[in-house]
Amino acid sequence: MKNITTQFLIRLLSAISKLSWKALYRCSDMLRFLIFDVFHYRQQVILNNLRNSFPQEKENTIQKIAKKYYQNFTDIIFETIKLRNISKSDLLSRFEAESDLLDHYYEQKRNLVVVAGHLGNWEMLNLFGSVKFRYQMVVVYHQLANQTFDNWFKDVRTQFGTEMVPMQEAFARAISPREKPFLFILINDQSPAPERAYWTTFLNQDTGVFRGVELIARKLNAPVLYMGVLRNNFKRGFYKFYFRLITETPKQEPTNYILQKQISFLEEDIVRQPDNWLWSHKRWKHKRPQVLQRDQQLEVKEKS
Repeated sequence: MKNITTQFLIRLLSAISKLSWKALYRCSDMLRFLIFDVFHYRQQVILNNLRNSFPQEKENTIQKIAKKYYQNFTDIIFETIKLRNISKSDLLSRFEAESDLLDHYYEQKRNLVVVAGHLGNWEMLNLFGSVKFRYQMVVVYHQLANQTFDNWFKDVRTQFGTEMVPMQEAFARAISPREKPFLFILINDQSPAPERAYWTTFLNQDTGVFRGVELIARKLNAPVLYMGVLRNNFKRGFYKFYFRLITETPKQEPTNYILQKQISFLEEDIVRQPDNWLWSHKRWKHKRPQVLQRDQQLEVKEKS
């Protein structure tokens, strides 16, 4: 029965991917109404995340951001399904790209580590990069529990040449030789195991950050770039992205420097366009372990 249901859903996804953009956004409007207005999907998680992140904002402003986020969330779902049947020309038309930094390093034949957050439609951006950039795209991802769905989405993600790397293989695959320079891309704004995280203040909250980005960057000794993505507020499904240099010399930077710069750049983009981030994720479900709190207090006392 489970296999029958899975196969039906796979066929449904494939059929939806053939719809026009106009029809897709009508479906998005209906899904938004259903899951947010009727079933209130993670409504308290979203609102609490927003209230804690922007304590200075009035409640009506928080509600407006949440409402825009609901629409963006369901738009991303249908845009991602559409990628199964998107043409290269259609894909290229949906992004404005500031990629001079990439061209600069590609001429030097240098590999790059690129770190980003869940801004805009990160799945669409992956495909755009594999079409537009001269670099080999290497993207770290979390595998889905259902193998059939994982394979379906992997086919979507790799259709234009992107190499997908499961999270647990990221470090080993980062040092694998490749035929041409590569971008090693990590989405680094999820919630790590608290005892292994780097802890800092992000959006007014005590926040743990995955350390893997810095470890990989030091191992490769590759320049590290932050990739920001902004949504076009006047045209659904259109985005702009850009790169900012974090460091050219990761081995020479202080511990956690790369992580702190990345989280600072990400916060700037979220403040600039708050409805554009993934607020339904339980980003702050973990708390800083007590032993780390004591260590930090001792460090502060020693410095003073």
